[in-house]
Amino acid sequence: MPSTENIPFQRAADADAWAEKRLLPSGYPFSEALKFAAENQVKSGLPDIAVSPLQGKFLAVQCTLIKAKNALEFGTLGGYSTIWIASSSPEIKVTSIEYDAHHKKVAEESIANAGLSDRVQVLQGAGLDVLPRVQKEVKEGKREKFDFVFIDADKENNTNYVNGAIEICNPGACIIVDNVGRRGRIAIDEEARTDPRVQGSREVIEAAGKDPRLEATLVQTVGDKGYDGFLLCVLK
Repeated sequence: MPSTENIPFQRAADADAWAEKRLLPSGYPFSEALKFAAENQVKSGLPDIAVSPLQGKFLAVQCTLIKAKNALEFGTLGGYSTIWIASSSPEIKVTSIEYDAHHKKVAEESIANAGLSDRVQVLQGAGLDVLPRVQKEVKEGKREKFDFVFIDADKENNTNYVNGAIEICNPGACIIVDNVGRRGRIAIDEEARTDPRVQGSREVIEAAGKDPRLEATLVQTVGDKGYDGFLLCVLK
């Protein structure tokens, strides 16, 4: 008898494909730019770890809900999620931090193709190295405080990124930490002891739950990117 273990995941992927056709029609603003960005990532040899189209739309919707004017992103990759965030409003400005110089180049190609170079800045370097510069610029009034933060970088530093972002965010800011569900492995102690990504995901969830500055929840996800989840926080 064939295994049914993967049936729910396949159905979830099928549901994503069905929903994309209805919620992201070909005439959707930036649809061609997003298609270019997705293809450019593959062509340029970047890892297939970008958000899905519906997840990207989710980020844009969150920015729209809170009327975000300034967004901060940790982990640009090829600029796909960056373009989604920037698509939320013609007024929003995005600062994105990317460790890899090749990824930054690919992202800037896609951002330029989308006509967003005037509203999106990609800073190259490790997140914890670049963050102090951004914090300094905010404190000196050279850069505005942020309303939205998307963290999709090295999981071991999730908590450091959240704490650093809080210092330069406006009250009511939305902070999303991606890929912390880890296919449910966060609930397994042994996984946390042996996998630093699981440990980092656990730590940021536990820290958010104890932080009086935040209201937070875990949202588990399933779809064409498999089974994972993200931490959704609001700064009080």
